[in-house]
Amino acid sequence: MKELVETIAKALVDHPDEVEVTETQEGRSIHIKLKVAPEDMGKVIGKQGRIAKAIRAVVKAASTKDNTHVDVDIDD
Repeated sequence: MKELVETIAKALVDHPDEVEVTETQEGRSIHIKLKVAPEDMGKVIGKQGRIAKAIRAVVKAASTKDNTHVDVDIDD
């Protein structure tokens, strides 16, 4: 899941070298934290959070085959 979020985020931002993704797992639950450059926050969140919702939807769809729950947080 970490690689998926990282690939999506790097495709969206102007500074892909500043994208940081950390993943922690607790049982069947995975917590992913995405950190980008401050000037790229708008590109990752999108208008009214649409891009952030789309990233979460893609990750959720990918995680259903593994039968896990994934939370994606975007850090500033």
